[in-house]
Amino acid sequence: MVGRFRIEMLSDQHPRDTFSCGAAPLDRYFKEQATQDSRRRLATCFVAIDRTTLSVAGYYTLAATGVALESLPAPIAKKLPCYPVVPAALIGRLAVASSSHGIGLGGALLADAIWRIVNSDLGVFAIFVDAKDEKAKRFYEHFGFAALPDQPRRLCLPVATALKILK
Repeated sequence: MVGRFRIEMLSDQHPRDTFSCGAAPLDRYFKEQATQDSRRRLATCFVAIDRTTLSVAGYYTLAATGVALESLPAPIAKKLPCYPVVPAALIGRLAVASSSHGIGLGGALLADAIWRIVNSDLGVFAIFVDAKDEKAKRFYEHFGFAALPDQPRRLCLPVATALKILK
């Protein structure tokens, strides 16, 4: 998997107009909004480039976020100081081009995102994702993410757990 693709930060050199993952909102975001969000420092977008075709085979975005302590699952919240809001990282979007479905690229993109988060110098206690549907929710749960009690499509993975998964 690693040999076929390289993952790098989105730039103006990456072709975006032909990307299609089968989900219109994710396609539209990548084609029309990702570059603007990066320039405004609202999110950073990373792309998987197919080394053979030089096409974008997938992407994900990272952003900083905060989460209310009371919205976390009790087993996680009890391990944290009683701050009203705690720092976290957000994988805002993750998409794989339809032509690359079924080869494990989604998991590789997720692993790359987790690796970047845990190796950054930012203080974050967990990684959050917002699953767009039940299929996406199952994908993230497969990798250890757990849904928040009051928001079933918002999932959380403590960084300590993420480190164990990466090893």
